[in-house]
Amino acid sequence: MNRKEKSMARRNEKDRLKSMSFKRSDCAVACALDLIGDKWTLLIIRDLFFGKTKYKEFQGSAEKIPTNILADRLEKLEKAGLLTRTPYQQTPVRHEYHLTGTGRSLAPVIRAIAQWGVVYISGSRKQNTLVRK
Repeated sequence: MNRKEKSMARRNEKDRLKSMSFKRSDCAVACALDLIGDKWTLLIIRDLFFGKTKYKEFQGSAEKIPTNILADRLEKLEKAGLLTRTPYQQTPVRHEYHLTGTGRSLAPVIRAIAQWGVVYISGSRKQNTLVRK
């Protein structure tokens, strides 16, 4: 993808987010939390940064996300333009998930939350360095 195509793709991702009807107020914090502020979504995004791409890999995370919630959150993140889903197997159909540019822009948020946890929550630790994809 050339520079112009990447720019157009990122603009489409942002437009998709702006047009979604999940916001309950005009507060930027509330709007962000409506999309990524539940118990599981940032953990899925964290796992994507750590290089996980397949449904079964997400299920293998230490937090043991229930399958119905995992499927729901992946669909929600795809609709919001934070990740893409592409088939890697036809029978049965299975998909890989990858962060979009908009999804990758959450890296500083993940790092900041991890750093805050290390400083203020006893016994917590940072995991692997985030993978750039």
